[in-house]
Amino acid sequence: MTTDGASGRQPIEILKALSDPVRWSIIEQMASVDELPCITLENTLPVSKPTITYHTKILYQAGLISTRKSGRNFYYSLRRDVVHKLVDDLWQLAPRPRPVVGQENGQVAFGHPQKRAEGHGLPAPVRKRSASPDSTEEAVVLTW
Repeated sequence: MTTDGASGRQPIEILKALSDPVRWSIIEQMASVDELPCITLENTLPVSKPTITYHTKILYQAGLISTRKSGRNFYYSLRRDVVHKLVDDLWQLAPRPRPVVGQENGQVAFGHPQKRAEGHGLPAPVRKRSASPDSTEEAVVLTW
C-alpha cells in the first residue's frame, strides 16, 4: 500500500479518519472555504468543544487538515493535496476514464484528460466498448 507523500500517511489511515460522521461534516465545511474558524464548528456541530478538539486532532494526525493559531483562536484548512492524492490512489484500484469539468462552461465531459476535444477544452467523449445494442456506458464517479 502506498503512502501519501504530503502527509506520510497510508490511505487506510485517511479513510479511517473520514469514516466518522462528525469528522466528515468537519471536512465538508472546510471544503467550502479556504480557512474555517473553530467557532464555526462550535456553532454548526451538535457536539461539545472537547469533542471538536478530539475530532480535529484525528483529522490533523491523518494529514487531512492544517491548523493555525491566532491568539486564542484556532483556524483549520483542508489539505486538498492530500484529498486529491487519496482520490488518485482510489482511481488506481479501478482505473476508468475520469470526468473532466470544462473551465469555461462547467459542463462535464467523460474521457481521459490527455485527450482534449478541439476548441472546447474538454476531453473527447468515451465511446461504447462494443457495437451491440445492449451495451451501455459505465458510470463514472465525479471528482473535485
